[in-house]
Amino acid sequence: MKAIVATAYGSPDVLQLQEVAKPTPKANEVLVRINATTVTAAHGMMRQGAPLYGRLFIGLTRPKVAIPGTELAGVVEAVGEAVKHFKPGDQVFGATDIGGGCYAEYIALPESEPLLLKPANLTDAEAASLLDGATTALHFLRDQGEIRPGQKILINGASGSVGSAAVQLARHFGAEVTGVCSIANVELVRGLGADRVIDYTQEDFTQSGQRYDVIFDAVGKSSFSRCKGALTEHGRYLSTVLGLPILLQMLWTSKFGSRKAKFAASRAAANEKIADLRFLKPLMETGELKPVIDRCYPLEEVAEAHRYVDNGHKKGNVVILVAHNGASEAAQQRETA
Repeated sequence: MKAIVATAYGSPDVLQLQEVAKPTPKANEVLVRINATTVTAAHGMMRQGAPLYGRLFIGLTRPKVAIPGTELAGVVEAVGEAVKHFKPGDQVFGATDIGGGCYAEYIALPESEPLLLKPANLTDAEAASLLDGATTALHFLRDQGEIRPGQKILINGASGSVGSAAVQLARHFGAEVTGVCSIANVELVRGLGADRVIDYTQEDFTQSGQRYDVIFDAVGKSSFSRCKGALTEHGRYLSTVLGLPILLQMLWTSKFGSRKAKFAASRAAANEKIADLRFLKPLMETGELKPVIDRCYPLEEVAEAHRYVDNGHKKGNVVILVAHNGASEAAQQRETA
C-alpha cells in the first residue's frame, strides 16, 4: 500500500511517499481503508520534533512511528475474529493521537481505540476535519475553562482548526462569543456564530476595556500576563501551546490570585477520547458543529500540505484525500474549497 513515511525530524521534505506492507488485523483489530486524514499545526510540530520535551513521547532522535497522521475517516475493510462492534462496510471516523499511522491507504486499529461510526450527513473529508479541532476545543472549554451559559468568552485565532470549533462549541454552551482573527476571516467567524469579531490588525482586545470570563488562545500567540487585565475577577486564560512562560504562570496562579492560567494536553486515555467523540457526534449530525475546510490535497502532496500549514495562515482545516478517492478529486476540491 502507499504511505507517507518519515524516518527523521525536519522540514516537510522528510515526508516521503513509499510502498509499505498492508497491515493484517489481529484478533481485536479493525482494518480501515482510509479515505481522508488531516494536516494540523500539531502535525508540523511533531514532524520537526518540537518542542524538544515532546520527543520524550514521540522519539528522542527520530520518530518512533514512521507513518505520521492522527485523524482518519474511511471504511472498515476487515475485522479480527474477536471484534464485536464493527463489521466490514462500516463507515467510521476516529483518531490515533501520537500513535500516528493515518497518512496511509490502510490502518489496523484495536476496536477499543477512539473509532466511531461516521455521521451519515458528513463526507469523509468533513468528518476527518472535525476531529482534532473539536476534541481539543471541547477539552479546553468544558473541562479547563468550565464554560457556563451567559459567560463572556474570547477566542484568539477563531478562524483556525481549534478556534473555528471553539466558536461553535462556546455558542452551544450558551456563552457570548467574541472571536479574534484577520480581516480576511471576519465573515467566516461571524457565520460560525460569534457575537462579535475583532480584526487583530486593527484592534488590540487586551486594551479595549472589555472583560471576559474565559480567554481561549487557540493559537498560542498571546500570554497570560498580557491578557490578565482583560479577564474578570475569576477569569481563566487557556492556551493550547505549552511553553515555559505558561508553565510558570500556571504554577503561580494555582497558588495565588483569582485569575488562572491553564494548559492541558489532549486526552490520552482512549475511553475519554471516545466519550468526547460521542458528545460531539450528535452536534455534527444536527449541523450545530460544522466543518471548515480550507484546502484538500492528495496523499502524494502531504509535504506540500505541511508547507501550507507551516505558514500559519490556514482557515479551518487542511484535509488529505487518500488515493482511493483519486488525486484529481483532491486537486479539484482544493481549488474549490
